[in-house]
Amino acid sequence: MTAAAQIDKSAQTRNLVLATVAFTITFWAWNLIAPLATFYAGSEQMSLDATQKSILIAVPILVGSLGRIVVGVLTPRFGGRVMFTVLLLISAPFVLLVAVAGSLKSFPMMIVIGFFLGIAGTSFAAGIPFLNSWYEAHRRGFATGIFGAGMGGTALSAFFTPRFREWFGYFPTHVVIAVALVAMAAVCWTFMRDAPSWSPNTEPAFPKLFDAMKLPITWQMSFLYAAAFGGFVAFSTYLPTYLADVYDIVDLKSAGARTAGFAIAAVIARPLGGVLSDKFGPRIITAISCGGAAVLAVWMISKPDVHTGLAAVDFILMALMMGMGSGAVFAWVAVASPPARVGAVTGVVGAAGGLGGFFPPLVMGATYNADAHSYTIGLALLVAFAAVACLFTLFGIPRSADEKEKAAA
Repeated sequence: MTAAAQIDKSAQTRNLVLATVAFTITFWAWNLIAPLATFYAGSEQMSLDATQKSILIAVPILVGSLGRIVVGVLTPRFGGRVMFTVLLLISAPFVLLVAVAGSLKSFPMMIVIGFFLGIAGTSFAAGIPFLNSWYEAHRRGFATGIFGAGMGGTALSAFFTPRFREWFGYFPTHVVIAVALVAMAAVCWTFMRDAPSWSPNTEPAFPKLFDAMKLPITWQMSFLYAAAFGGFVAFSTYLPTYLADVYDIVDLKSAGARTAGFAIAAVIARPLGGVLSDKFGPRIITAISCGGAAVLAVWMISKPDVHTGLAAVDFILMALMMGMGSGAVFAWVAVASPPARVGAVTGVVGAAGGLGGFFPPLVMGATYNADAHSYTIGLALLVAFAAVACLFTLFGIPRSADEKEKAAA
């Protein structure tokens, strides 16, 4: 990285903003199915049971997760400007095809198209190495935290997608999102620039990936990101279904507004997690977030009253913990990964986070007790997973030389 004095601060900011907006729009597209899951499941559409609904919601997460490995490896070679532009353009047709599948009321077609819609969720893995090239090491927690706030695209989708359907109609809603993707691709190509210090990494992709997988930090951060970001993805996509099943909130706009509140809280907390990690170290911030999530999941099992606002408090605090943890983990990745392997490590860790969000909806759908309107088993598994992640953060990851020096001081 060039010296701080040589860095164009305005260019830093411009590229951070562009990357964050691009990430936000692709995440809206990635989460396009979940806010309408109750609509798709209705008797006038596809008549889906709980398991089918959970599969419909989870399928886009799969490609959005595993695809991050590929994007994380390719970004150091082609640069963030090319990768963001390409991902935005590729995602647009699948948004329109989702509308076609929904109009035909075809569950199999929706599953296939939803699988490819997951491409939109891979953009995260392009942003981390792109911004690491732009920002000094001591500001990468801030940069990745701000960029990570782009996951607020799920909040926009949860809040506006049901409303767009009501205002404009089902098919035009998808046209609006597709046009936004194409327009943002044009903006990225025109105004986004890779850092002056960046140069194409032409090393073969697979050896880089294998080298990254040999690093302990890759698997340590993958586990923690699966707990933090995976929990966020799972809740932000499954929450409308959860609210309908547990609290009988079937109105799409009401469920969408509550889900948007959850996502916004996580979005606010993610940059905070990055900043606090720069100041206090990512280990303690990650441990607090995982431990807090475990406690809040125990409270969730008791079904806090939705009418008095206790349920909202529980969900918002859960979002804050998961958002803060997501920011802290990637602040950790930015400082602990070898610079030449940041892209590959980012791809693997990002994939783990997405996969952490893929399995919970399936588990929730499979363990749902319809008679009791209860997700007790699924939430109990969340408690156990988050608690183990907290203990692993504190005791399972060896302390770095910097941590030892600070502890001694």
